[in-house]
Amino acid sequence: MRTLEVFLVFLRLGLTSFGGPVAHLGYFRAELVERRRWISEAGYADLVALAQFLPGPASSQVGLSLGLLRGGWPGLLAAWTGFTLPSALLMFAFALGITHLRPEMEAGWLAGLKVAAVAVVAQAVAGMWTTLVTDRLRAALALGTAAALLLVPGAGAQVAALLLCAFVGWRSVPGGAPNAAHLPGVPVSRRLGLALLLAAGAGLLLLPLLAPLGPGWALAAATFRAGALVFGGGHVVLPLLEAGLVPQFLSHQTFVAGYGAANAVPGPLFTFATYLGGAQTALPAGQGALVATLAVFLPGALLMVGALPFWARLAAQSSIRSALAGLNAGVVGLLLAALYTPVFTSGIQGPAQAALALLAYAALTAGRVPAWGVVGGCAAAGEALF
Repeated sequence: MRTLEVFLVFLRLGLTSFGGPVAHLGYFRAELVERRRWISEAGYADLVALAQFLPGPASSQVGLSLGLLRGGWPGLLAAWTGFTLPSALLMFAFALGITHLRPEMEAGWLAGLKVAAVAVVAQAVAGMWTTLVTDRLRAALALGTAAALLLVPGAGAQVAALLLCAFVGWRSVPGGAPNAAHLPGVPVSRRLGLALLLAAGAGLLLLPLLAPLGPGWALAAATFRAGALVFGGGHVVLPLLEAGLVPQFLSHQTFVAGYGAANAVPGPLFTFATYLGGAQTALPAGQGALVATLAVFLPGALLMVGALPFWARLAAQSSIRSALAGLNAGVVGLLLAALYTPVFTSGIQGPAQAALALLAYAALTAGRVPAWGVVGGCAAAGEALF
């Protein structure tokens, strides 16, 4: 019964949680800390801190951890499924629609979705810059990363840039004060936790070696790598997926249109990968969507659950926090480069699109209109104007 309870609670959250990872964490706190008292305030704060510390989709990582603490391993699966299923189904349906509309990819509403993506990513860059780029060194890391990736695009360059930023942070950024852990008893031993961490690393290393065996392995490798390297927020999955899937699996236009739609549905932004798996043509749509969805979420889940029994010790390591500070600055640069290409170059074709993008950005920031409202408005405006 507890597994069913977890599934139904997270299904309702998956149907109603608009606004991105930060908003999702607020919904989780209101429902599971304040109302249902599944975990203490301090324990919840510890889960959030660990999710921010690790790569992966923060809200999904916190959600599956809450399911684990509430209902064991069945609870973990129930929490992830309930929270992810609504947006995954919506994005798969959109992928099927895009597949049928492919000859008409210049439809006005699709052009509007691509403009909305410009505004949403710009807002993400601005917010992350304020939070993560707090001194001259980190500004240099962010801008240097953006410049390098504009000149040398690709997945390999992204990984190299992030590793370099982590090294510079480790050597040069103060680590700050340690955190204290307040988690309840975690049903994961240190031995199992270590095995899960090693499994995440093995997937990152081995899947690219299997990619030449067929499109399914190549899709799994690209989406697993994206899920394993996302630091700083769900929007960062955009450049990582773009580097791995465009143009091998789908076009820039199809890619950016789907990203606009992903911001209009509830639940985790990582289900953008569900859309990409469904919209590609190398595999059957259903198979591609399933492979991409599982592969993009799996590394974050392995890392989160694997790190839970070690979190108190990790939080006290100044050198690890310093490396993370440098890495996060590099992540901002990664997203800044993606704002230009493919998002801006695909979405802005003239003054009309630029004007709509500025209005959409103003609505998101000054007007505090939710992302789904801005995406819908841009789609309607695009249909009327373009």
